[in-house]
Amino acid sequence: MHRRHFLASMAALAATGAAPIVRAQAYPTQSIRWVVPYPAGGGTDVLARTLAETLRVPLGQPIVVDNRPGAATNIGADAVARSAPDGYTLMSADNAALAFNEYLFAKLPYDPQKDFTYIGGIARFPLALVVSPNFPAKDVKEFLAYAAAHPDEVNYASPGNGSPHHLAMELFKNRTGAKVTHVPYRGAAPAMTDVMAGQVHCMFLDLAAGLSLMQTGKVKVLAIGSTTRSKMLPDVPTLAEAGVPDVEVFAFQGLLGPAKMPADVVKRLNEELNRSFDAPAVVKRFADFGMEPLRGSPDDFRKFARAEAERWGPIIKATGVKLD
Repeated sequence: MHRRHFLASMAALAATGAAPIVRAQAYPTQSIRWVVPYPAGGGTDVLARTLAETLRVPLGQPIVVDNRPGAATNIGADAVARSAPDGYTLMSADNAALAFNEYLFAKLPYDPQKDFTYIGGIARFPLALVVSPNFPAKDVKEFLAYAAAHPDEVNYASPGNGSPHHLAMELFKNRTGAKVTHVPYRGAAPAMTDVMAGQVHCMFLDLAAGLSLMQTGKVKVLAIGSTTRSKMLPDVPTLAEAGVPDVEVFAFQGLLGPAKMPADVVKRLNEELNRSFDAPAVVKRFADFGMEPLRGSPDDFRKFARAEAERWGPIIKATGVKLD
């Protein structure tokens, strides 16, 4: 009797076009991979790990950081672009992937505008011109004078070809005529180590990786590449104040996934990312790094990254830097 009643009920539902509701489990239901296209230990990596640990709680799943360095972030970016757009592969993307590489490489394995889902901005943080503790210059004017007196003898480090730090120095060279030679490293940590030791003379260093070194005198800070002085380094002049105008240089970070991610997943990730900026651990990390959070919608971050690409395109062409 019960079976006949059930079948009759199902027949009635079918007759009205209705169907039983089957609800999918809410995202996420498994661990998430967060690709960092730089080696472990640098500012990008530390920031990603801080955010991953913070986001783990509201998302209810582990977030595993996967360092995929190399080729000016192209290795990591290409891996993410080719991943399934299900929300389980994300990436920290910076100036290199979203603003520089399309001008530095004749052909990219991805299209920064078409092959990613923009989830939200993370942060922007200025770069500072630093020199080794024993370098014979206490300000930008003396640095330029020394470089002019020793052409091609001064060298500078960067975390790698195509990094914001690399392009910052090339812009500085373009504006000042300084003849300094690039020594690329695999990540910020070894580059900083050799600058501190005097093996390399100088570099543009982001506050995320090197603020403590600057504050403790392990490197000398000559100027900061922002339009205003940093609250973390109030005695350090801007490049404009030091006599080098029109050189605003900063790194930025944002969160991406592969193209065509589900809208509801993007919305959830964007909301949780913006909310994470108020978490005590993240607030402290941003303060320690001298960072400014990039709050906003996915479209806000897309527009920001595109504006940076359009700003840097002519600059890169003027410097003549190519990576292939």
